Amino acid sequence: MKILTIDDSEMTYRVLVSAPPFQSVIDQFAEEFSGNGLEPVLPTVRERLSERELLGLVSDIDGAICGDDQYTEKVIAAAPCLRVISKWGTGIDSIDLDACHKRGIQVCNTPNAFSNPVADSALAYILFLVRQLSRLNRDMQSSLWIRRPAPSLRECCVGLIGIGNIGQKVAQRLAGFGCRILANDPRIPAQDFLDKYNVQMVEKSILLTQSDVISLHCDLNPSSFHIIDEEALSLMKSSAYVVNTSRGSLIDELALTTFLEAGQIAGAAMDVFEIEPLPSGSKLLKLDNVFLAPHNANSSPVAWEKIHRRTFENLIAHLLDKQTILNSGSSAAISVD
Repeated sequence: MKILTIDDSEMTYRVLVSAPPFQSVIDQFAEEFSGNGLEPVLPTVRERLSERELLGLVSDIDGAICGDDQYTEKVIAAAPCLRVISKWGTGIDSIDLDACHKRGIQVCNTPNAFSNPVADSALAYILFLVRQLSRLNRDMQSSLWIRRPAPSLRECCVGLIGIGNIGQKVAQRLAGFGCRILANDPRIPAQDFLDKYNVQMVEKSILLTQSDVISLHCDLNPSSFHIIDEEALSLMKSSAYVVNTSRGSLIDELALTTFLEAGQIAGAAMDVFEIEPLPSGSKLLKLDNVFLAPHNANSSPVAWEKIHRRTFENLIAHLLDKQTILNSGSSAAISVD
C-alpha cells in the first residue's frame, strides 16, 4: 500500500514507537516517517512500558505505535496531543479504551494478525507435553535409556477455552489427529464449523474435568482474568496439562505453581506471563514439568512484515486524517491473515 502526501504543510507529528518488533525495523520506514512529517521517538524498551515510564514520555506525543504498554487513564490524561494509538498486533487489553473514547483518540490494531503462527505453537506445545518429549530429552541427557508411556494425541481430549480466530485454527489442526475436541466460549462459532471439525461446545466445568490438555485462546478482560485459578485447577485431572499462548493473566501463576509443585496437574507450557519479562526469581523457572518461552508464539517473519506495514498504515490513516490518501482504503482494524 502506497501512502501519498497531498498537503505540503511543515507540521511535524511526534510518534512514540515502543513496540520492540517495530523498533527493530524502524530504519525501513525512515523515508515514510520523514516524508509524512513524522518524528519517531524511540524509548528503551525491554518488553513493554509501564504506566510510570509512559507518564514521562507522552506529554508532547501526537501518535503511538505500541506493544503491550500500559496506556492507562492517567497516561491518556497526561497526553493532551495524542490522537491515535496504533497497536502492533491484536490484543488491546493494556489500553484504557474508555479514556481514549472520551478524548476521541483512535485505537487501532491488526486482528487475526498472528493466528497461524500462534496456532502452530499451541499445537506444538500440546504434542510436546502429551508425547513426553521434554522428559525423554532429560532422560537422554542424564544417560538414561527409558521408554516411557506417552499417549497418542488421538487418544486424548483437548479443551479449548476461547474459540475465536486462533482457537478455531487450533481446532482445525487438532481435527487431523482425531482427538476429541471440547470448547468453551460465550461466542459460539457457526454450526458448520463445529460439525466439520467435530468440536463440541460445553460448559467450562465439563471442559476442565474431561480434558487431558487445556489450551487458552481467549481475550483478557474482567471475565477471563485468572480464568485458570485454584478452583479451575482443582477440577482438572492430575494427569492433565495446561497451555497458554494467549495472555499471561488468564492464569493465576501462584496457584498454578502450587499445583505443579504438588503434582496435582501434570505440567504446563507457557509463552506468556503475568509479569513480562518473567522475573528471574519465578518458581516456574525451577520446575521440570513446565515448558517456557519468551512471548514468542507469534513469531513469523512473513506475518511480522505484514504487521509492520499495517500498523504504520493504521497510524497514518488516523493521525494525518484528510492529509493522506491510502490507495486501497483504511480501517481501524485490518486483518492480515
